[in-house]
Amino acid sequence: MRPVAVGSILIGEGQPLALIGGPCAIENEKHALATAERLARIAADHRTPFIYKSSYDKANRSSAHSYRGPGLAEGLRILGLVRARVGVPVLADVHDVSEVAPAAEVLDVLQIPAFLCRQTDLVLACARTGKPVNVKKGQFLAPRDMKNVVEKIRSAGNARVLLTERGTSFGYNNLVVDMRGLADMRDLGYPVVFDATHSVQLPGAAGDRSGGERRYVPALARAAVAFGIDALFMEMHEDPDRTLPDGRPLSDGPNMLRLDDLPRLLAQLLAIRATVPG
Repeated sequence: MRPVAVGSILIGEGQPLALIGGPCAIENEKHALATAERLARIAADHRTPFIYKSSYDKANRSSAHSYRGPGLAEGLRILGLVRARVGVPVLADVHDVSEVAPAAEVLDVLQIPAFLCRQTDLVLACARTGKPVNVKKGQFLAPRDMKNVVEKIRSAGNARVLLTERGTSFGYNNLVVDMRGLADMRDLGYPVVFDATHSVQLPGAAGDRSGGERRYVPALARAAVAFGIDALFMEMHEDPDRTLPDGRPLSDGPNMLRLDDLPRLLAQLLAIRATVPG
């Protein structure tokens, strides 16, 4: 496996465990910069490569009234500021082919959401930018089925691929993580990322929004690091249970990790990582 370069960061076999994270959706410029700065400091204190993640638009919310983010233009402007001022690579979801070109001008990694991982035109458009493409495995796919997604990206001449596990549908309103899938996807020859926060999501369980079981995030993260992942993805917020000024809840609040819990968890993860062969 050849490591994938994201700016000055290398993700893959023989490289340090990388951290990808931030609030699920961008709230505003001030909050994004403050959160990115805090996360970058924590990562630096633990000598952990860090990529900031926050979405300019959450296009697959349960309700039409749910908060989605500031939109493409404003969201990319904010992510560009984070990249310039904090000095970290940035990542966000891309939902439509029309978003790919402007997103590629700002983002260091283009992320294809799990529900869209089989959308051929979107996958190919992201691949053709030459940027690293992080594809989240669909909740409806077997890990080995990601081979077809990889082949689509490679057909566009792009080998800068990251594959992310984020749980598999298990009946109604529930997900389960099969750790064997981490090995199955790594056998495809590309770095594997584990999304510890979306893996504890309860899709649609709150009626007009998804629920989540935040308390399981640390345990699943520890298990995945012990299994030998290359990067850990976690959405994080200083107060994930608060509401926005208009009273709407945060996107994916119930499964986001509290920022205050990150330093202790990251220290645990790095201790586990040091014991993993290779």
